[in-house]
Amino acid sequence: MITRRKTKEIFVGDIGIGGEHPISVQSMTTTKTSDVDGTLGQIYELAQNGADIVRVTCNNIDAAKGLVSICKRSPVPIIADIHYQYKLALGAVEAGVDGLRLNPGNIRDEKKIKEVAIACRDSNIPIRIGVNAGSLDKDLLKKYGEATPESLVESALTELRYLEDVDFNNIKISVKHSNVNSMIDSYRLLADKVDYPLHLGVTEAGPLPGGLIKSVAGISSLLKEGIGDTIRLSLTADPVEEAKYGRQLLEYLELRDRKNLDLIACPSCGRAEVDVIDVASKAQAALEKEGFPLQVAVMGCVVNGPGEARSADLGIAAGKGRGHLFIKGEVVKVVEESEMVNALIEEGRLLSEQGVEARLAAADKNASKIAEEDVKFLLNNQGDINNLNIKKKTVTEIISNEDIDEENI
Repeated sequence: MITRRKTKEIFVGDIGIGGEHPISVQSMTTTKTSDVDGTLGQIYELAQNGADIVRVTCNNIDAAKGLVSICKRSPVPIIADIHYQYKLALGAVEAGVDGLRLNPGNIRDEKKIKEVAIACRDSNIPIRIGVNAGSLDKDLLKKYGEATPESLVESALTELRYLEDVDFNNIKISVKHSNVNSMIDSYRLLADKVDYPLHLGVTEAGPLPGGLIKSVAGISSLLKEGIGDTIRLSLTADPVEEAKYGRQLLEYLELRDRKNLDLIACPSCGRAEVDVIDVASKAQAALEKEGFPLQVAVMGCVVNGPGEARSADLGIAAGKGRGHLFIKGEVVKVVEESEMVNALIEEGRLLSEQGVEARLAAADKNASKIAEEDVKFLLNNQGDINNLNIKKKTVTEIISNEDIDEENI
């Protein structure tokens, strides 16, 4: 169980951030904001794939005007991303956005920053202080020599002081770095100094798979420590991937209720009766289209499969040319090997509609017996195909009882 850091509470539209609210997922559109229909199309797709909040660029007058329609028609709260021009921030507030992201590295005039904060205060619109190692204030770069965790945090605290000076505290903060270790250290340092909610992300993480690995390494490390209230995976990819993977990350850490498919599969071994990789790939593609909020297992053999994956909501294990469908480790149906994926889809629908108990009660009474017979057949014909007994014997020979100090175990 993760114990989250206690923070102040803010709202971006109707999405609570910090306090006791669930950690939210954010992404950003890649369209021209002036293309209202194209931008809204991407926003809807992001929302359908797990994004709670969407950020859009507000980089010119046409983009600001586009926000008027976008904010009215969006299914999720909209944050305007502002760089350099403070008047675009004022225009975005007037357009009806649910939040602003300001970059302290390129809007540095204290008076202008405070003018934006007053407009947001009067409209009850939150601001994210979005510090980024790639656009750090030149004076801080000169002071520290490079974008260190200390320099990022100092930038955030300076901006925070400007906002608080005008009685504005509807704030969340990010200190993003492209180096995973520096990103983690920056957020840890900031978390010790403020109680505002924090927006986590590894900036410029790059394309898949490296960008995903870096993002997960940085974000999940902090989430496990209880640090972080909203996240974005900044990938060089379709932003839908950001939303999808961000949501899955929170689900895997049990920080959000499961909304998506969680497919697990054995790594395959000499006992596998099918091409596990092929079946798992086909099953994932088919089941994701169905949108089942289930954990589904694809196992290579019935000898160990149902037992090893007994925590899965649903699974299938191969054996003797057949697929053994199981729910919570209990075999409920036997199908032809060619029907394994279709059987998972059909049972997934029924399981989602009726629940575990009802589907276990509807199990084929002969399924368990058939599974036992197939297990015996495979053990008799394959024997110790993975050489486990030989390995155990070798281990025993290497470590005799005389070698073990019982008092130090």
